[in-house]
Amino acid sequence: MNARDPLPGAAPTGGTWPCMRETPARPTVLAVDDTPANLNLLSQLLGKHYRVQVAVSGAKALELARRAPPDIVVLDVMMPGMDGFEVCRALKADARTRDVPVIFLTALNGVEDETQGFAVGGADFVAKPFTPATLQARVQTQLELKAWRDALRDRNAWLQNELDARLEEVERLRDTTLFVMVALAEFRDEDTGNHLKRTQEYVRVLAEWLVARGLAPAELDAAALDALAKAAPLHDIGKIAMPDRVLLKPGPLSAEEWAEMIQHAAKGADILQRAADRLGDRAGPLLRYGIQIARWHHEKWDGSGYPDGLKGEAIPLAARLMAVADVYDALISCRPYKPALSHEVAIAAIEQGAGGHFDPTLVRALQDVQSHLKAIALQLPD
Repeated sequence: MNARDPLPGAAPTGGTWPCMRETPARPTVLAVDDTPANLNLLSQLLGKHYRVQVAVSGAKALELARRAPPDIVVLDVMMPGMDGFEVCRALKADARTRDVPVIFLTALNGVEDETQGFAVGGADFVAKPFTPATLQARVQTQLELKAWRDALRDRNAWLQNELDARLEEVERLRDTTLFVMVALAEFRDEDTGNHLKRTQEYVRVLAEWLVARGLAPAELDAAALDALAKAAPLHDIGKIAMPDRVLLKPGPLSAEEWAEMIQHAAKGADILQRAADRLGDRAGPLLRYGIQIARWHHEKWDGSGYPDGLKGEAIPLAARLMAVADVYDALISCRPYKPALSHEVAIAAIEQGAGGHFDPTLVRALQDVQSHLKAIALQLPD
């Protein structure tokens, strides 16, 4: 601290701290002693500068402190019933009073007594008999320290709120950007309707089934699960790069056209990977899951899928979840080249693909949550 630094509690020149709480003109001192004469002495001595409350027992002191926390407690140790150490321990255990400094005022002067006092949360020791100047200086010092701590805590809280607001803004911008990307893919493929919204919810329900049964990886906590579900609509982002003659063809694709179409998986992952590379460490799990889903949601459990022929658990879980959700929704949806199948027929078709096309565990999940998926499909029709 140099000569130009503000004094404790002082505001910057020309303004006030945005986080600084207003401090009462006369801080409150709670004096606790079982001897009325001692309380009278403390009241006379400290009452010149502070508002003094008195308590003749530990229980009364706790009652007063919890009703209206004081700024500081001057506390005798040797009292009948609840001694000063117990009172201090109780004050520090209560969220309302744990930040109130406690000065022990006692005739005990052994090293073990001070050790115990500091162990239970005491801030200072003043030995009896005391000189008025010593007690006043100790009280003033602890009050100044508390003012600094309160100001620092409030300022940190203000800064945390500001940081949270900025992070929320970044999250909104990121989500908006991803929404625009997904909307572009939807715009290119007019037949998908609410497909993206439905599959997002299917993925969420299936992942929650895994978590509830302890079958999900440890890193799939609530935040990661939410990011995974939000990433699901990115699965066909690569269709942006598909030519209209292939993407919008109403009939079956030729072998050459199909070879072009299956490139959407790798192209989608590449688009998202470029975004992740630009963001670096700030890319977060949403883009990581998006890349996995975009590239590998057409892989098959038996290794016969594309683009990389991954097999079994080598396929990331996010992509395996998306595979089940995507196929289920495609089966129950009407397309120019096929009619919609019933929920029951779609479930049966996926069951037949267990261990071949699909992760068997996720097929079991589909069977257990199928009523939820059917409800989602009814709520979000094309």
